[in-house]
Amino acid sequence: MLDDYGHIARIAGNTKHIADIGIPASSLEDFVTQTATQQPVPEMDRLSPIRTRLWEKLGAYMDDSQIQFVFRAYQFAARAHEGQTRQSGIPYICHPLAVAEILADLHLDAKTISAAIMHDIIEDTEISKHELAQHFGNDVADMVDGVSKLAQVKFNNQMEKEATNLRKMLMAMTQDVRIIIIKLGDRLHNMRTLAALKPEKQRRIARETLDIYAPIANRLGMNELRLELEKLGFMYLYPDRYRVLSEAVDRVRGNRRDIIERIETELQENLRENIPHVKVLGRQKHLYSLYKKMRFKHLNFGEVLDVYAFRIIVNDVMECYQALGIIHSLYNPIPGKFKDYIALPKSNGYQSLHTILVGPHGVPIEVQIRTREMDKISEHGLAAHWSYKQGNDHSGAQRRAREWLRQLLENQKMAGTPTEFLENIKIDLFPDEVYVFTPKGRVITLPYGATPIDFAYAIHSQVGNHCVSALVDHEEVSLATQLISGQQVEIITDENSRPDPNWLNFVATARARNQIRHALKTLEKDEVIALGKKLMQTTLKQYHTSLHEFGRKQIQSLLKEMHVENIEALYEKIGSGRVLAPIVCRILFENNDTRPQKKGFRNMLGHLLPGWLKSKPRPEALTIQGTEGMAIRFAGCCQPIPGDPIRGLITSGRGIVVHTDDCKNVKAAKKDKGAWVSVRWDEQPKREFPVTIRTYINNKRGTLATVAAAISEMEANIENVEIQQKNAKISTTEFTISVKNRQHLAQIIRHVRNLDCVRQVFRIKH
Repeated sequence: MLDDYGHIARIAGNTKHIADIGIPASSLEDFVTQTATQQPVPEMDRLSPIRTRLWEKLGAYMDDSQIQFVFRAYQFAARAHEGQTRQSGIPYICHPLAVAEILADLHLDAKTISAAIMHDIIEDTEISKHELAQHFGNDVADMVDGVSKLAQVKFNNQMEKEATNLRKMLMAMTQDVRIIIIKLGDRLHNMRTLAALKPEKQRRIARETLDIYAPIANRLGMNELRLELEKLGFMYLYPDRYRVLSEAVDRVRGNRRDIIERIETELQENLRENIPHVKVLGRQKHLYSLYKKMRFKHLNFGEVLDVYAFRIIVNDVMECYQALGIIHSLYNPIPGKFKDYIALPKSNGYQSLHTILVGPHGVPIEVQIRTREMDKISEHGLAAHWSYKQGNDHSGAQRRAREWLRQLLENQKMAGTPTEFLENIKIDLFPDEVYVFTPKGRVITLPYGATPIDFAYAIHSQVGNHCVSALVDHEEVSLATQLISGQQVEIITDENSRPDPNWLNFVATARARNQIRHALKTLEKDEVIALGKKLMQTTLKQYHTSLHEFGRKQIQSLLKEMHVENIEALYEKIGSGRVLAPIVCRILFENNDTRPQKKGFRNMLGHLLPGWLKSKPRPEALTIQGTEGMAIRFAGCCQPIPGDPIRGLITSGRGIVVHTDDCKNVKAAKKDKGAWVSVRWDEQPKREFPVTIRTYINNKRGTLATVAAAISEMEANIENVEIQQKNAKISTTEFTISVKNRQHLAQIIRHVRNLDCVRQVFRIKH
């Protein structure tokens, strides 16, 4: 142990400088005497380089008592992990020390560094959280417990295990955001040492890193850590792609260096005339960023690498806008490519001005302009805000982090399966954002690809549940329209409206997805019961009777024979299609041992029981409004719209599916007469309906846009466009559009048919 302190002394140069790294010379002898009697730390020689770096980094910003607290945690962890090794064979204590070193680079406080050193103790040793709290306090014990996995719980599969452990960590993070910083440091060191594992495990951990942990780091603004996680994740998940792209970048880097240096010098010279302390840096694009841009924008390597990136760092916000004006006068800005993240910071606290310019020889130049403080926050995010000296945990960044975590967990409460949970987490971690406004000027931040439905649920769950249409910049748009930053969005609601299951196909936020699923699950049961009751009443009404005509004894007998506990369960069974209402009525009448007195009731028995009566009353039709949702659905094969002759098919577990009379599936299923129910349209349906039209148009430039514009002129939204066939003269194109009724569709077809470029147009059914 004395050797260990001698080692610390050598770091500072000699013993008189020990105080500079956190242990005052006056207290060194007492501290060494106190700890020398304890069991020595194992594998001292092999750990020396790691300890050397850690003490150097801690000594740069911690005071004496904090250093001693961390050293005690190191001793405690080293003894707890004694005899344990990693897959590579090195002592296990090397891993938590390396994690502590990563956090020391971020200048985290002594308790966080200590928790990092002991972060695997509860999970991998016999030491309990209670024992840890006795030695180091509740804060440290809570952090260690928050990072620990649920080792004692049995899981059905790997996904369930990952989802449950992630949920546990997120819950703990809402109490102390330092837990996620420790976890990110832990994941980064695991990625750095991933080579010791088998390839299949490497790929699983790398995918989880790219899907979950790198986006979390980005969401918390920890850019430097995020970039290394992405690089390592890319390298292990796609080793061949990483190698090829890396070699390609190395080949062209020399040629690019001259251009970067020339532009950097030109920017520096022009900016320094007005901003003396400006700093200009040419930035290399990271491999994973290049790969994502190539993949998702379908660009080749040359197109991606032709963009040159620079960062301009100044003293204050005023100089940011001053620098923007100077570079815009130097190079022409590209319209629509300016973003002001200073006035509207990203949700993770990131602030900067972004612009794209046309540089020398026509090369595009990406420029970020920010203050030194903004640059520090950009690199370290939440960790840059952590005030370890004052112990202040109320900074804006930490409040934002806690609020995000709270919303994240709130959104996940309704997630059913582990698969849903992980899917929703990934949705919430989308890095790109759009900023849209309410009619009153409130800014709503949404992920890239968000729609008016996402906006509605961001305002309030009830606004989303009752949404019927949306106005974007005062013009009505489809609810599937992707929003763009700067737009004003207004939601039109109707108390009688309810979520559409099709919304799940295009919403971009986990909040909207969960609220829709929750509403549908809640509505489905109530709706199915209501439908079952309606079907039962309709069947009885055909014979001028009702359920009230029967006594309690007959009803109980019916429920017993149908194996249900109460009348609501019977209605649910009928509404879901698991049993037909006429069959239930037959059982009801067969169990009735008294002769009915009413003529209508005798007619009912006569129809259902042989020999009672030969005539069959005309069935009464159910009225379809178009907003029935889960209990009454519209078939995708024939796409019925108001005005079409329709009939309903009762299907097990799906309620009633409405088809057109001439649908091929209706003709194929007509043998099963008992499964059909008579339905009719309401006089004023309360929604628009999808329908597909096929057009044969001249294959010339601009004809597709002409047809689309003609459809829009008739107040119909285009949901989808699909080019079925294309030759030199004719293009066959199918449009899926939303219409109010059959008359509306006829008007659209007539309008499109009158276009010179259109050869033929008609409705089709799949």
